[in-house]
Amino acid sequence: MSLPVDGEFILASGAGFSVGEGQDPGCGAGVTTQFKEFDSLKWFDPALWKAASSVDDLQKGSYLFFVHEESVPCHQDDVVFRDPSSFRVDISGTENTVSVKSVSVLGQKFSSNSDFSQFMTSTLGKLLFHGSSSLRVDEPSCKDHTGCECGNSGNHEWICANVQCSHLDCKKPLRPVGHCCNVCGAIVTVQFSTSFDLHSYRQRLQHLFLALPKYKSIQMAASKVSKTHRLLGVIPYETSHEIQVVLLDQNTGSQSGVLAEALARDILKDIHDQGSHLGIDSADFHASSGASGSDVAGLSGGDVAGIVLGTLALVAFLAAVVIAYRRGLVRMPRLPSLSSWKKDNEIDELGGPIDHGFDNPMFEKPQALPEISGLYGTESLNGITLTHSGVHFVNPVYDETDFNA
Repeated sequence: MSLPVDGEFILASGAGFSVGEGQDPGCGAGVTTQFKEFDSLKWFDPALWKAASSVDDLQKGSYLFFVHEESVPCHQDDVVFRDPSSFRVDISGTENTVSVKSVSVLGQKFSSNSDFSQFMTSTLGKLLFHGSSSLRVDEPSCKDHTGCECGNSGNHEWICANVQCSHLDCKKPLRPVGHCCNVCGAIVTVQFSTSFDLHSYRQRLQHLFLALPKYKSIQMAASKVSKTHRLLGVIPYETSHEIQVVLLDQNTGSQSGVLAEALARDILKDIHDQGSHLGIDSADFHASSGASGSDVAGLSGGDVAGIVLGTLALVAFLAAVVIAYRRGLVRMPRLPSLSSWKKDNEIDELGGPIDHGFDNPMFEKPQALPEISGLYGTESLNGITLTHSGVHFVNPVYDETDFNA
């Protein structure tokens, strides 16, 4: 027998261990036992964890399905290592600290970080947990009835490094938020209000749909996730929360994802009928077949049909106009040019109209006056003399005869 110098035996209650010379006939021929590599277990390996809603469900094997990020213990989760088991797990990750709500190991539950820190510094604690990150126990339970994010997005690459994706047969595979692989099925996204309750909605989906015989084979994961809004699809400018419901069926080939899509449509119909009472504002779905649903709070089947028919009629009308125009059956009216609106002589060098001023009502044009003898010229020396060049006033003091003598 070869044993590590830094290892130990963990025996069940009442068990014993002894080593003697030779072979005990009562033990039989014996077998060769190969222990697993103790450094191969990773905290961020989703395949090593089983999720349940309670300790009783965990013991009964009633497990829950989650996306890969949430298959690893989240910040608000209670971590339970089975009592009679021994393990050594690497807790290395992107962040320096891995936080959970509580840890139960070898029958002892730690919910206080001070007590758990003392256990981690013990010889047993160092044997069970190792790696570059530290395990911390101080996270509160989720107090938000609309749900809480898992908190493992920062370690997404560490989680996906332990996942192998399989080949898919569906037309347009989907990638759920927090998952490492594309899937065949459907994803329902729910926009909620403050009155929404995630736990109650999970139970509603479980009892209303998954309990039906035709949907019993479907796996469902419902959780709150962050959605990043991007300007022009590139620049992130806002982050919001939504409920993501992932639906996967066990069908393969051409039927892969078909049953999940049927369930997604039933869920949207239920939201359309009861969404206002459940705290749901709107919902949509995308299926791996390429199908998608519209906002459940908006359009009914008749509305959608009317929009489709109206769009087709508009497209047909525009196509008919284009064809008639090309064949010369329809002529487009020609608009007058700007130059025909204004006369050339009415436009100055700056492009504006010439200002001709206004007529003086006190001044009469000479051509408008009657032909009166003596009215023009020098015959009238006194008073006012009108000439074709203008108006002149005669000086009464000036006598022209004085200079003619």
